[in-house]
Amino acid sequence: MKERRKKLLKFAKKVNCDALVTFEPENLFYLTGFWGEAIGLLEKNGNTTIIAPELEVGRAIEESQDCNVITGERGIGLLSTLISKIKKNKVCTDCNDYSLMTSLKKSIPKIISSTEPFYNSRIIKDENEIKILKKGSKIIDEMFEICTKKMKVGQKESELQAILMGYAIEQGMFDTGYKSTLNPLIIAGGPNGALPHAQVTQRKFKKGDLVVVDLTLRYKGYVSDSTRTFAMGKIPKQANEAYEIVKQSQELGLQATKPNANCKDVDSACRKFIEEKNYGKYFIHSTGHGIGLEVHEVPTVSYRSETKLKENMAITVEPGIYIPNKFGIRIEDSLIVKQKPVIMHKFTKDLVTI
Repeated sequence: MKERRKKLLKFAKKVNCDALVTFEPENLFYLTGFWGEAIGLLEKNGNTTIIAPELEVGRAIEESQDCNVITGERGIGLLSTLISKIKKNKVCTDCNDYSLMTSLKKSIPKIISSTEPFYNSRIIKDENEIKILKKGSKIIDEMFEICTKKMKVGQKESELQAILMGYAIEQGMFDTGYKSTLNPLIIAGGPNGALPHAQVTQRKFKKGDLVVVDLTLRYKGYVSDSTRTFAMGKIPKQANEAYEIVKQSQELGLQATKPNANCKDVDSACRKFIEEKNYGKYFIHSTGHGIGLEVHEVPTVSYRSETKLKENMAITVEPGIYIPNKFGIRIEDSLIVKQKPVIMHKFTKDLVTI
């Protein structure tokens, strides 16, 4: 935690601040080791304070590292306690709530809203974070193995999700709480697979289906993310062709991933190959994204990104082809950026036929 706090303060200085305040649970966890309902304060001398309602105090004391824990009344009481602690510091906060910022500025004129110090600190993973990500990825690989044994024609998408989530929870993995979906996983058979962020339905797998299984789960706070696409028996010729194109595209993206490479060049490596095979209009999302304490965090691996990759960034590479009303294919790995990327998922990328 000491090194993290040094890093956070270094990036706070770059936005002309000497203290950081976090309201977001991901940043609170990164700063303190505690994930919960509270406000975190990091002062320029490294002192770290958690301001929490009484119902969270016990856990905050137990789970945080080298922190002062102060009780405040829920809501406005937490803010009042925070204001009394900040004094005359130049403060950067991850708060982006307009009314809350307006209220804070009345008492703390030198406060700005910026996520930069937090994301810039979190973008390079330390040894412990990488260890956790690797363990989460190993569990996801085990879940793909379960797919090979438990998937069958006539099974509902929701039934497979229940089997997989039961195993995940037993292994200490949990739903990410991603706000844009109602389901913990993406399991999309046949035409549902053409929707990259498909909701899990009651549709039953049929012979000839391709089934996209996207497993994005949290282990010890950190998100691991991988996708494989399975075949239910013999699939159409076009589906076979498209699968091999996606597989080769992903391999080209992995080869392009190295320190000092531009994120947009990784995207380009995948996208150009798919375009050359006349499927370009069916690759409808960016090639990847950063992972860590959030499902999608910096850097973005897209044609717009100007970010250069650095050693120990954690990203995904996940090209896909989506033919409306027919099928979808995505192959995705989470990896650690090195001169030769460390791909954290070992499950085969050859097409597995159930």
